[in-house]
Amino acid sequence: MGQSAAIYCRVSTADQSCERQERDLRAFAERAGYAVVGVFRETGSGVKLDRIERRKVMALAQARRIDVVLVTELSRWGRSTLDLLETLRELEARRVSVVAMSGMTFDLASATGRMMATVLAGIAEFERELLRERVRSGLAAARARGRVLGRQTGQRPKSDRLAPKVLALIEAGRSYRLIGRELGLSKNTVAEIVKRHRKPVAGVRP
Repeated sequence: MGQSAAIYCRVSTADQSCERQERDLRAFAERAGYAVVGVFRETGSGVKLDRIERRKVMALAQARRIDVVLVTELSRWGRSTLDLLETLRELEARRVSVVAMSGMTFDLASATGRMMATVLAGIAEFERELLRERVRSGLAAARARGRVLGRQTGQRPKSDRLAPKVLALIEAGRSYRLIGRELGLSKNTVAEIVKRHRKPVAGVRP
């Protein structure tokens, strides 16, 4: 008996169709002897898309109802290198492989799959470092232009509105925790309000 497969198709925009991907993947499944148990179609950017249909495929893998996931290419499945590596690892734990239409199988249980995982992990770390570098550069550039970073007054409507009451209760000797309960704020929010407006009163218990 052939292995059970889920077909996963994704296109980036609404004016595109998954029809061609599905047709090619069904033909590939038939040639390879896979029994297709479901076809899952998604439309949207690989990064921004919520991927509801992909979650359904992962649920099938968790329930051990499929052996492989068929895609036209890896970019249809993974949001990023890191996401691809994480999902491959999750599928490997369920003994499920991702198979691209080229015939290349991504199975972390195999020697080739482990080598691929090592390469992907290196690329993912490189992508993370690039992102961190971009963030640091962006923050430095913003500071150089004189921009004040972080949320400003008016961007915390509730805590800014309740700040006078918080400070008054602090003066009365209330603890941060009790103030939070009374005003519907978290203890950390109360602490932040005090920090922004004045030095904590000596002897007041957080």
